[in-house]
Amino acid sequence: MNNQPFFANVILPLPLKQLFTYSIPESLSKDLEIGKRVIVQFGARKIYTAIVFSIHQNAPTEYKTKDIVSILDQKPIVNEQQLKLWQWIADYYMCSVGEVFKAALPSGLKLESETKVIYNPVSIEQKKFNSTETLVLDYLADKNIASINEISAALERKDALPVIKSLLDKKAVILEEKLRENYKPKTETYIKLNDSITSESELGKVFDSLSRAQKQLHVLMSYIKLSGSFMQKKTLEIKKTDLIEDSKTSSGIIKSLIEKNIFTEYDKTVSRLNESQEEQSDIKDLSDAQLQAHVEIKEQFTEKNVVLLQGVTSSGKTEIYIHLIKEQIEKGKQVLYLLPEIALTAQIINRLKSVFGKRVGIYHSKFSDSERVEVYKNILEPSETLKYDVILGVRSSLFLPYSNLGLIIVDEEHENTYKQYDPAPRYNARDCSAVLAQMHNAKVLLGTATPSIESYFNAKANKYGLVKLTTRFQNIKLPESQLVDTLIAKKKKEMKSLFSPTLLDGIKESLAMGGQVILFQNRRGFAPYLECDMCGWIPQCTNCDVSLTYHQHKNELVCHYCGYTIRSPKTCKACGNTAVQTRGFGTEKIEEEIKIFFPDIKVARMDLDSTRSKNAYLNIISNFETGKIDILIGTQMVSKGLDFDNVSLVGIMNADNMLNYPDFRAFERSYQLIAQVSGRAGRKKKQGKVIIQTSNPAHPILQFVLDNKFEEMYKSQLLERKNFNYPPFFRLIKISIRHKKQDIVDKAAHRIGVNLRKVFGKRILGPEPPIISRVQNYYIQNIVLKIERERSFQKAKQLLDDQITNLVTMDSFKSINISIDVDPV
Repeated sequence: MNNQPFFANVILPLPLKQLFTYSIPESLSKDLEIGKRVIVQFGARKIYTAIVFSIHQNAPTEYKTKDIVSILDQKPIVNEQQLKLWQWIADYYMCSVGEVFKAALPSGLKLESETKVIYNPVSIEQKKFNSTETLVLDYLADKNIASINEISAALERKDALPVIKSLLDKKAVILEEKLRENYKPKTETYIKLNDSITSESELGKVFDSLSRAQKQLHVLMSYIKLSGSFMQKKTLEIKKTDLIEDSKTSSGIIKSLIEKNIFTEYDKTVSRLNESQEEQSDIKDLSDAQLQAHVEIKEQFTEKNVVLLQGVTSSGKTEIYIHLIKEQIEKGKQVLYLLPEIALTAQIINRLKSVFGKRVGIYHSKFSDSERVEVYKNILEPSETLKYDVILGVRSSLFLPYSNLGLIIVDEEHENTYKQYDPAPRYNARDCSAVLAQMHNAKVLLGTATPSIESYFNAKANKYGLVKLTTRFQNIKLPESQLVDTLIAKKKKEMKSLFSPTLLDGIKESLAMGGQVILFQNRRGFAPYLECDMCGWIPQCTNCDVSLTYHQHKNELVCHYCGYTIRSPKTCKACGNTAVQTRGFGTEKIEEEIKIFFPDIKVARMDLDSTRSKNAYLNIISNFETGKIDILIGTQMVSKGLDFDNVSLVGIMNADNMLNYPDFRAFERSYQLIAQVSGRAGRKKKQGKVIIQTSNPAHPILQFVLDNKFEEMYKSQLLERKNFNYPPFFRLIKISIRHKKQDIVDKAAHRIGVNLRKVFGKRILGPEPPIISRVQNYYIQNIVLKIERERSFQKAKQLLDDQITNLVTMDSFKSINISIDVDPV
């Protein structure tokens, strides 16, 4: 008995730094294992799913432990490497393991506690209730138990909480915490012959009995045909829906056959995942340049764990990836293929599945939660018919339960979408991939045409391997780039709406030759804001310090930070003037204007607004690939590695709004974005063309793009970073202080700023408000901590954590919200 563990440390999905200890009841001690989900009570009422982190015999001295309520799993659903990764992310990014747990597991694997309202008829008599209370009680009298959301719906979406509180005071209802399971296995209804029909002679009697019921007889014959009953050795299982479709009948006819004990209906759990074997093609041969790069990558992997592949746009990096993936699969290894954007998965899925078939699994947020649960479970424990060797996904796929990882490919590694912003953990999937690979003794390949300055610096410093692919596939030339000065064009009155004559002529020429066009503007909506011509009034968000963006297709003004929406005003709210005009332009306006110049061509838009549904990306990309769209207008989604054969022209509508953004990475990002979107032109058949509209054509970054001089851009930015103490020479930590009262935010920011300066001196920048200083009614102050590369980052984080703890334990600042962003991008 003494040799058995008595206590388990568990991870709760809460932003609390410590683990929590629970007693292990004797009845559960044999079945409990590290990595299993358990049900625990936390506090007086809350019930949570927790993950067992460790099992031991050390009773806590600070509090009396509660028992684990139950075990949810027969086998662990989180493995040892996952728990190590969670712990590393929590330590490095200064968050709790609980926050990592919450981000890492699909919601369907986390049971949630839900408050239920229970009818209490014992306390109803001789008490007075108002009309709303009576409505709720009548609803509960019928249901007996309901959720707060259900009661709100019964009250026609009115707030139910005040009513429930009043009924609680009168003891007419009771509150109880119930567990809600988000994941439910998918089931399908199948039909089979009743067990009493065991021979052909008995089946013949059934046929005779149905001689006057021709429709039922037809359905039975259809079933025999589909299932092969008494006609072949193995009877096939038949879905009810397939039988209805084949026999062109209704479910009522089938119900009649069930009532006559001819058919039996049963439910069967089925996978949501596509298990069909798709037609596979042979792997393509590599060109001489690709083959050389492939050999160099493998050579570099003998000495380095991380290799950076810098290949110009359309150089065929994906084909090199496919050869590397094949080699890993032949070794019995798993491969993780990370992409920065869901839009990219649509094209890459087809390319990988054409080679590896159903061994390719996909994991991203456009999948339903149930689909993500099934992908997770399949990687944890493959089925007989489906085993994923390659996982294609966005940053969250880093958290899947890999058991034998051999290679991680981080495509378009420079993209800032690999970084999680809110909520915590604010991790960078590119950087975490190196840690995950080390845990599995695997390798990491970073691929891009425009490396991030940090990755290129690491490669130059010999920390990473570096392989360059400098020619496009089939030696097609890089696109010819041209800068158009919009200031001069405006002065000469040559601009036609948003378009310079050069751009319009280029579009006309491309379309005439049967080519396609991409127009890039990194701003969605119709216009960034509306303004009154008379007094300068601009509609603002009531919750954020930002102007509202005009969306014409809904005739609404929308805040892109909190979602606040109003109808577009017809008159100025300040002076009553009717001349309220749009200012600036977004993708919607380009879509409207281009149709005026080219009314007969097919135009589509790809931005956040047009791609909210699961298959929207796939439909737009597929239609553009097949020539059903002539002009594609998009935000940065169109810049990220998409491969279109027939794009002869790319137009960048306004390069200035990227270059003028107040951020130390603005020039680097502008170069990457313009170079990447330019790379969509002229990929397969012939050299393409890029037209860049700008009011400052002499800008050095635009000149670097024009001449394809990445190395020069890198050197110029590196010098600036060194002079002003920015990455890669310094590490950054951003501390954001938030509160609904501005004076409290200002006082808290000032207090912690003073204290941090005492510890870190000139390494502290701020506090100061960000560009948008109020979001969702929270006022914000930011402080940036810069730490030299050679100094102990862990020690600096500990000192910072101590100062934050000192602040939030003060009575006047207990309600302050502080978030920490390590390595902000």
